[in-house]
Amino acid sequence: MADIGLIGLGVMGASLSLNMAEKGYTVAVYNRTSAKTDAFVAGAGGLAARLEGCHTLDDLVAAVAPPRPIVIMVQAGAPVDEQANALAALLARGDVLIDAGNANFRDTRRRVAAFAEQGIEFLGVGVSGGEEGARHGPSMMAGGAPTAWQRVAPIFRDIAAKFDGEPCAALVGPEGAGHFVKTIHNGIEYADMQMIAEVYGIMRDGLAMASAEMAEVFAGWNHGRLKSYLIEITATVLATRDAASGRPLVEVILDTAGQKGTGRWAAMEAEDLGVSATVIEAAVAARAVSAAREQRLAAAELFGAAATSGLGDALGDKEAALAALEQALIAGKIIAYSQGFAVMASASRAWDWRLPLGTVARIWRAGCIIRSVFLDDIAHAYGEGSDVELMMVEPFAAALKASEATLRQVVATAALNGIPVPALAAALASFDLWRSRRTTADLVQGQRDFFGAHGFERADRPGKGFHGPWAKGEA
Repeated sequence: MADIGLIGLGVMGASLSLNMAEKGYTVAVYNRTSAKTDAFVAGAGGLAARLEGCHTLDDLVAAVAPPRPIVIMVQAGAPVDEQANALAALLARGDVLIDAGNANFRDTRRRVAAFAEQGIEFLGVGVSGGEEGARHGPSMMAGGAPTAWQRVAPIFRDIAAKFDGEPCAALVGPEGAGHFVKTIHNGIEYADMQMIAEVYGIMRDGLAMASAEMAEVFAGWNHGRLKSYLIEITATVLATRDAASGRPLVEVILDTAGQKGTGRWAAMEAEDLGVSATVIEAAVAARAVSAAREQRLAAAELFGAAATSGLGDALGDKEAALAALEQALIAGKIIAYSQGFAVMASASRAWDWRLPLGTVARIWRAGCIIRSVFLDDIAHAYGEGSDVELMMVEPFAAALKASEATLRQVVATAALNGIPVPALAAALASFDLWRSRRTTADLVQGQRDFFGAHGFERADRPGKGFHGPWAKGEA
């Protein structure tokens, strides 16, 4: 009998199935379109012997050894509910349903509770790494009951990416914790990508660098403190030429970025928890503006293009300017990661998840999109706890002290030359707020009390609920 079942043979589902088969597991696979199931198995080559194609859900359930683990890899939202509910009618108590798509963690929490009433365990598993990761080793973040995780842990650890031999797969908490952690991963991913793009924009528009030259710079950075998957692929993208036109491919790609929702969810959850995640928010907003291309073109026509001459002079010669951009990106990256982990720490307290943030960092060191040398340091900083402010512990505090002035110089120079750097600017503003001995919230509290009688605390004596003289004559 099959070791595990899988529903949904799109890119990710097909890749995960082949990964499991390659690791020696027999996988029962099902797709709503039977022809796709048959074509998938037929095209699997030497792995076909470990793939059992099923044409009905009854066939799928019958093919998997109990207690049955069945992975659902369909579009998030209603399609997951439809498939899970259809399966539940056929499953036995103790069977495990696994949603390995990009689900909203609130949906996962609801599903865990609903299926528990039927004696069926439900795991929400965030899977990062894209098609390549799913096929050869993703990072996997599970949320649910330990008993459910134990049923599939050997399989998921075998197929996961490895860092120094350690599988990048773990149970990070109950209920929707796995999908929440994946959501914040994607939020950090948005921020990281946007800051890289902003540095690219300064190189392109401010330093008049060609794509091939920029590719060399990013490739060099990938051997230093910025070593990461995203820096690596940035170099590759910039070095690639379009076969049809002969031009650098990046020059013929339309400048409208898509998004599937996880970045927005990350920003929304941060707001809901009352945690500052301004770099993620700026990245989400930048994608939204990029998609409004007609309005952007109209605005460019109305207001004219910004003058970018002299930017290189402001940052020094080209070598100095590139060194400044590298330092600015390091500073921005530290602040973005710090914000993302702060959101997870707050969620852990709010939902009593006890997220092992050190473990989260460890399983992100390979397989996932934001894998970087930063994550090993983050894993050591957190250990198994969550009471760490990343910006304020080593080696991050020292790195910020060394790079924040350069970040300030880069943001200011870009602003003076009309080059948009919303994420880098948000990172700088966040840093300045965090190190403020006295913010301007005193005035905000005075305003709130004036129009809404919300009250305030005083700096010179204890207590709450003080009001200004505008409120019923109180001092």
